Amino acid sequence: MNKIIEDLNWRYATKKFDLTKKITPENIEIIKESLRLVPSSYGLQPLKYLFIEDSVLRQQLREKSFNQSQITDASHLLVICSLTEITEDFIDNYIQNISQIRSVPINSISGFSNYMKKEILSMQKDKMAEWNAKQAYIALGHLLHTCASLRIDATPMEGFQKEAYDEVLNLKQQGLQSVLVCPIGYRSEEDSNQFLKKVRRSKESLFELIQ
Repeated sequence: MNKIIEDLNWRYATKKFDLTKKITPENIEIIKESLRLVPSSYGLQPLKYLFIEDSVLRQQLREKSFNQSQITDASHLLVICSLTEITEDFIDNYIQNISQIRSVPINSISGFSNYMKKEILSMQKDKMAEWNAKQAYIALGHLLHTCASLRIDATPMEGFQKEAYDEVLNLKQQGLQSVLVCPIGYRSEEDSNQFLKKVRRSKESLFELIQ
């Protein structure tokens, strides 16, 4: 079987984690680098990733997550956040980064900069926040596959109180909003869900070739 397909068949939304198993620092760095390489609109990466180990903080967040045990029991809790607003300075810093990394003069990419500013800065604030939040779902896809390839379990969650998370983590003061939560770690042998057959729609119902 193809390695990609094998990885995707292996993973499932883990319901019960093994509290005794921790992800190595080396694997955490691989996960971080995978997330750093995530594609985003214009390449702006309007995201921030919080890796939370603190047990007291995680207990507080569990209470804001309908008491789901994965929040406290997984090796790490990852909260994917997005910027509530993209500013002109943020775009300028991105352009500066392109110039430095690619060794190109800023004036040669000024057209790209001006185009982004025209398209993005004209957005209504709520639309911009929504647009930024959508980038988090691209990151989640990368995260799930990276973890599966490392045989690390991950459980993506939207079932949490976002405003409460934002308050507990002081996100608004940083111009951020919580979008997704994903505990990562290792499945417990007691989690019976790992033995269930994966249920997905057929290829015939999902795909259509238009020639």
